[in-house]
Amino acid sequence: MTDDPSNRIIRLPTVLHKTGLSRSTLYRKMEAGTFPRNLQISTRCAGWREADVNVWLRNPMFYSAQHGV
Repeated sequence: MTDDPSNRIIRLPTVLHKTGLSRSTLYRKMEAGTFPRNLQISTRCAGWREADVNVWLRNPMFYSAQHGV
């Protein structure tokens, strides 16, 4: 296992803080394919790869979850 911070899984409060999005907007963007999908960590726990969120932050207007850019 690597300690690379870009491979960290971050939870919803951190994603909302980093992006400035509301919870409903975040999930709406995920459905539209304009925000990275979350990962199911366990039955009741999900998170996002920090690297994926950082890619979105670099260019949110043109992000496509299908292409990752």
